[in-house]
Amino acid sequence: MSDKVLFVGQGYVGLPVAMRAVECGFRVVGLDSDERRVEMLERGVSPVEDVSDDRLRSALASGRYEPTVDPRRGEDFDFAVISVPTPLRDGVPDLSHITDASRTVGSMLRAGSCVILESTTWPGTTEEVVGPILEDCSGLVVGDDFHLGYSPERIDPGNREWPFERIPKVVSGVDEASLKAVCDFYSRLVERIVPVSGCKEAELTKLLENTFRHVNVALMNELAMFAHDLGIDIWEAIDAAATKPFGFMRFEPGPGVGGHCLPVDPSYLSWRVRTSLGETFRFVELANDVNEHMPSYVVGRIVRSLNERSLPVKGRRVLLLGIAYKKNTGDARESPARGVARHLLELGAEVVAADPHVDPVEFPDGVAPVDATPEEVSKADVVVLLVDHDAFALDQIVASAKFVFDTRHRVSGGNVEHL
Repeated sequence: MSDKVLFVGQGYVGLPVAMRAVECGFRVVGLDSDERRVEMLERGVSPVEDVSDDRLRSALASGRYEPTVDPRRGEDFDFAVISVPTPLRDGVPDLSHITDASRTVGSMLRAGSCVILESTTWPGTTEEVVGPILEDCSGLVVGDDFHLGYSPERIDPGNREWPFERIPKVVSGVDEASLKAVCDFYSRLVERIVPVSGCKEAELTKLLENTFRHVNVALMNELAMFAHDLGIDIWEAIDAAATKPFGFMRFEPGPGVGGHCLPVDPSYLSWRVRTSLGETFRFVELANDVNEHMPSYVVGRIVRSLNERSLPVKGRRVLLLGIAYKKNTGDARESPARGVARHLLELGAEVVAADPHVDPVEFPDGVAPVDATPEEVSKADVVVLLVDHDAFALDQIVASAKFVFDTRHRVSGGNVEHL
């Protein structure tokens, strides 16, 4: 009989990995606390854009995938993979989802099984938080009775070129036997595994990747603000710099950062440095400051541009294009569109938004959902391009709009102003 895998969390990370495990012959239980999500999964309706309904239905039809809210369905697992959210609460890492999941898994843990944490977190979480909970709930000893490891998720929502199985998988274990068990599991799912010497190194790997992006995006955002004030085209400079075949990696400015990764993950590392070493991770703190202020900067630019047209922002109709944090996805977590909308509403603007990927219930409070039709575009005093979804007919939008403020440098014209 094939190995049984319990996946705790069936969201943007857990569901794609669960589908891959089913396709590779594992028996999979997908545990999630969201009853609505599980009901959708049971009906073969995927709540995650990277997993098609057809792929989900094939997994259900195989008889090897069972979505559930009942933890007992995961009993007798051979592997358990924890992929749950790790948000910030008032700037402090909130590991409640990890600790709850660890208790659930620990209550069913049996000798010889393997537990793997995938959630992004501070270095030390696997050994200092998850391990003790598993031991306490099971009465077993990590390393002696069961295996424990960490493997950072690297899923990039909306990226069809790099699906889960093609992305090299960093893997680790608390000891050699645990590392071997984790390697054996993921080597059946992905094309390449990358073992590292310990869980802390693997945990830091994820934070390093996202901190690198966070800091570089902040650099571009600050350069964009200064370049505008200096009368320099930052976009032309980026294009020119990107022709260098070495020593430069292209990053672009934008209205801010969103999703779970960039607004959250680097702060986990900053928090760990501050609480463990009493030091300040200055690069992260500075990047946070720059990126968090981009929505207010965007609104400031819009207000000035309207003033130049003798239009006060109060009472103006503003159409936001894109509520998601990322192109061609429906993920609106921590989206900079929320900050842009909030600032505009506070100034008395009438704010509407179009996003074909985001459920209108996820729109910011006070923002009415509309479609980006020529009629809606022409009614707006300003159209703000926040996310350049492929579904937007950008040329048609420019042709219909009175004024476009483009934060992504995707359109041009006499009625267009770029970030």
